[in-house]
Amino acid sequence: MAETTNGAANGQAQQGQAQLSLQKIYTKDVSFEAPGAPQIFQGTASQPNVELNLSQRVTQLGEAAFEVVLSVTATCKIDDKTAYLAEVHQAGIFGLSGFDGPGRDAVLATYCPNVLFPYARQVVSDLVQNGGFPPFFLQPINFDALYADQQRRRMEADQGAGANA
Repeated sequence: MAETTNGAANGQAQQGQAQLSLQKIYTKDVSFEAPGAPQIFQGTASQPNVELNLSQRVTQLGEAAFEVVLSVTATCKIDDKTAYLAEVHQAGIFGLSGFDGPGRDAVLATYCPNVLFPYARQVVSDLVQNGGFPPFFLQPINFDALYADQQRRRMEADQGAGANA
């Protein structure tokens, strides 16, 4: 009888704890362009310049379900010509419950993109290589540091706005 009581107490304690679940990972959108092909393959041996842009969008799907979309855009230029443009929108559905607002925002901005990034990195790498270009490997990204920097800039902006008031 004591075991049943302990089990029920543990179940109630777990209900109050923060819980995170990964429900689905999927590629939402993919685009690859090689606007200068085939001439770009016959060009000079200039050093390619790759520009990387990241963004993230969070959409609440239900009381405890969120879609997180990590967008990765890699643009490679040789001289002033675009060699290729690869864009991937990697998405996931995450279940979050028991988090306070700031805790939930932190998980959505750090943990979720960390889960999605390896999938997006693989898709970008495959697109570039299948487009006839040398392999392009995205380096790991520290989403925790990006979030901390974003929070710091937001606080500085809020303090600056408060000083102007």
